[in-house]
Amino acid sequence: MTTSAELTSHAYGKTGIWLIGARGSVATTAAVGLAAISAGLANATGCVTEQESFGSVHLPNFADLVVGGHDISGVCMAKRAESLVESGMLPLHLFESVRSQLMEADQRVRPGYDPAQQSESQTEVARRLARDISDFKHSNGLNRVIVLDVASTEAPVAPIPEFADADLLLAALEDPARSVLPPSSVGAYAAILAGSPYVCFTPSTALNVPALRELADRHHVPTAGQDGKTGQTWLRSVLAPAFAARGLRVLSWAGTNLLGGGDGATLADPQAVSGKLQSKNRGLQKLTGGAVTPLHIDNVQDLGETKVAWDHINVEGFLGSRLTLQTTWSAYDSMLAAPMVLDLSRLMALAHAAGEEGHVSALGFFFKDPWGSDEHSFANQTRNLVEWAQAASARLTVGTRSLDQ
Repeated sequence: MTTSAELTSHAYGKTGIWLIGARGSVATTAAVGLAAISAGLANATGCVTEQESFGSVHLPNFADLVVGGHDISGVCMAKRAESLVESGMLPLHLFESVRSQLMEADQRVRPGYDPAQQSESQTEVARRLARDISDFKHSNGLNRVIVLDVASTEAPVAPIPEFADADLLLAALEDPARSVLPPSSVGAYAAILAGSPYVCFTPSTALNVPALRELADRHHVPTAGQDGKTGQTWLRSVLAPAFAARGLRVLSWAGTNLLGGGDGATLADPQAVSGKLQSKNRGLQKLTGGAVTPLHIDNVQDLGETKVAWDHINVEGFLGSRLTLQTTWSAYDSMLAAPMVLDLSRLMALAHAAGEEGHVSALGFFFKDPWGSDEHSFANQTRNLVEWAQAASARLTVGTRSLDQ
């Protein structure tokens, strides 16, 4: 009789995690965590896929995940980790214990796409990036590669109607004199060309181009996004349905984010922050029925890797009475994001192995602005995720056993 471990081995083998923005804080923290968990030096605390509800779900083992990626930074992952140790986020002893694994992972990082440094067409760029992904797969004996965009947030771009058709877009990308797509979309296109499942953990444009979604459908790859729901928005998606369930009406929900580090610097740009604000507010407005939801993000560099989030909620209750709730919390945002990156890698491997195509709506659990789903209530998203994972795993198990016979 085939054991659970044998089923997992047959279904997955080794799975690659290709991180766009591989030398950033989120990617480096995820790589450190993966190495520590695989070596038995740390528990997988914060990983949803390690919960009891996923006990019957066949997923890749942490030790069978291999990290590589793209980045335009010349600062290696080990140096980035050293800065995270200095900030107080990563424990020094843990980093030193996995330093060699981190250096090995950094050897698999390839130069990313920097429009300011490129003279080739975006078609040529995408093909080069796709070759990097394919080379990573073959040189490491991987069964599949999951591409995750964890790079810095881009400024939103307006839709370009002339490229709503995939063939017109492909023709335009051949012109070396034009930058038709933002870097996030070029990265998504490269993942499509490589036949890799794609996850967008940022609010950047990525696959929000109709022609690119058409190309993803043509290549039958599963996709998931968008904008990781790490902290404030996660809490909002828990509280807002609770008010509704009690018959209370939210009148206003004001919020502030204070953050430093690279994210703070990036989001100090009014254009870059506008996409983030839209993503963070869209789900809350739906959950509250369109309540006033002002939100702003401030760059406070001395906070470093720490993120502080504050909310003031004004609610109408019985006979017009008012209820006010204020929430404040502080956390290392990369420590919240990193286990989600590992979860998404395992779950997208399941989606791919089970034959999923297009947006995997159940993975909306992880995102502020979920692709393929209008569900924003965290309780409902949790139920949808578990039910999908159990069903996909059951299909995978049946298929694997039939191949053995």
